[in-house]
Amino acid sequence: MSDLADPFSDPQAVARYAEGPPRIVPGYEGMLRMTTLLLAERAPDDARVLVLGAGGGLELKAFAQAHPGWTFDGVDPAAEMLRLAERMLGPLASRAALHAGYIDDAPMGPFDAAACLLTMHFMTLEQRRQAVAEVHRRLRPGAAFVLAHLSMPQGEGERALWLSRYAAFAVSSGIEPDKAASAIAAIDARLTILTPDQDEAILRDAGFSNVSLFYTGFTFRGWVGYA
Repeated sequence: MSDLADPFSDPQAVARYAEGPPRIVPGYEGMLRMTTLLLAERAPDDARVLVLGAGGGLELKAFAQAHPGWTFDGVDPAAEMLRLAERMLGPLASRAALHAGYIDDAPMGPFDAAACLLTMHFMTLEQRRQAVAEVHRRLRPGAAFVLAHLSMPQGEGERALWLSRYAAFAVSSGIEPDKAASAIAAIDARLTILTPDQDEAILRDAGFSNVSLFYTGFTFRGWVGYA
């Protein structure tokens, strides 16, 4: 669990990245498997898949292993994380083109599916709106877009309660309490965490239809929508 002090450019932090999501994201492995199934519902056997925030390579590896005919374009601004993704993919790396940058640096496609996992909360509201709209532009009509990130109610006392639960889950997974508390304070101060209603509205405003919630894990939520 990082304190957000630029962990994605720190080689030591990046080297430990793969340990993080399963420990701090409730139901992470199930969420990843559900994402793969949702993408596959409408994607052909030879699908071209866009992965935004692909650094680390965990989702790329899961998708590639599940669907041997799929190819990928992965985009991430952190060079160290892209190098980790390449190492994570190993012999599967030949099926993935990795692009350093943001959504504007991604090919235009058209793509048969897209995913963005544990990434949107690092973007400002305007960056998020722009990214979701640009993903939509790159998808074939009817293609699935699956995303999951921090999203929680923001009513009086609710944000603090859910963040405390996030910290408690991390501690129960073996994170030291002081590190969990430090990380939660940084998350609260620096990340753009919206309500679920706001997140769904961004998808609909970008043109996605049939937006559905498929995953909730304490402070994390995931949706699928269709271009």
